[in-house]
Amino acid sequence: MCRGGCCQDNGAGRGVWAHPALPTRAGSSLEPEKHSMEQPAEPEEEVPITTAPGQAGCQLFGYVGIEAVLDQMKIKTMKTGFEFNIMVVGQSGLGKSTMVNTLFKSKVSRKASQPGQEERIPRTVQLQSITHVIEERGVKMKLTVTDTPGFGDQINNENCWDPIIKYINEQYERYLREEILITRKRKIPDTRVHGCVYFIPPTGHWLRPLDLEFMRRLSKIVNVVPVIAKADTLTLEERAEFKQQEDLKTHAISVYPQEDFDQDPDDRVLNDRIRENIPFAVVGADQEHQVNGKRVLGRKTKWGIIEVENPTHCEFPLLRDLLIRSHLQDLKDITHNVHYESYRVRRLNESNRPALSPLNGLAGKGEAGSDL
Repeated sequence: MCRGGCCQDNGAGRGVWAHPALPTRAGSSLEPEKHSMEQPAEPEEEVPITTAPGQAGCQLFGYVGIEAVLDQMKIKTMKTGFEFNIMVVGQSGLGKSTMVNTLFKSKVSRKASQPGQEERIPRTVQLQSITHVIEERGVKMKLTVTDTPGFGDQINNENCWDPIIKYINEQYERYLREEILITRKRKIPDTRVHGCVYFIPPTGHWLRPLDLEFMRRLSKIVNVVPVIAKADTLTLEERAEFKQQEDLKTHAISVYPQEDFDQDPDDRVLNDRIRENIPFAVVGADQEHQVNGKRVLGRKTKWGIIEVENPTHCEFPLLRDLLIRSHLQDLKDITHNVHYESYRVRRLNESNRPALSPLNGLAGKGEAGSDL
């Protein structure tokens, strides 16, 4: 007989050795075969874990804290801030600077001329960028506004969009140069144009050939948002004529928000409502007036005060919500994932394979010796 409790009776008076710390398992090669008249216990049935259709995971039975990542992202954004770059394009006298100041409720864009002074029209398209840091409730935004004085002001406006296209591609190139470096910055400075607001003159008719050609070319490389400038000079019937979008469809012009990039049904419903109102009929004003005891942004005329932020007066609130309150991040995402990605793929395909090293640059065909 074993005295240490390491023997187990097999029912026939004989002991079977078993390590006290390692319980025996039926069928184990370390255990002699045992014969027992008892029926083996039926194993418990395993209940498979199923996921209901449409769910992306199992149901939680307690608080995990996943939602806290939103607070983490908010805190990080408030510390580092973010960048937003907007371009305004249109002929002189359409109120581009005033509209930008109205959007951000600050003097972020300088007017080309002061009251009482004659505005000099440049002979060629000149691009001017102004950068400001705007802070609201602890959130900092580095805003860059690029104006295009001289666009559409000449008698012959052929190829007047070339300097604008060149500038947009130069910003993509600058970002690409930083991105391909072996040792690159943790945060690459982003000067890429996230949105281009195109100002259509209030002629009372539909788009001019210049408008159609510009948007056709630019919509392929940047997010274009068309607006009717100084819409208070138009009647309601003339506004309705502007909003007929047959010409946009005929010329295959895809303005923002593009239908191809709607990610889910909710986005499509929201963006369809926006697309129905494009181009937005807007009025800009950076002065406040007293209306019914309240200070409102507006423009005073002999018929009354046009309230800029009143949706019954103009569609400026729709433009503001699109650019800032609802689609700002989407503008940046499409710029990075669609427009910049298309440029990056094209440049890498054009480049010579031996020149892919950041030391040699990214010389394209016919650009031997150029460093990227």
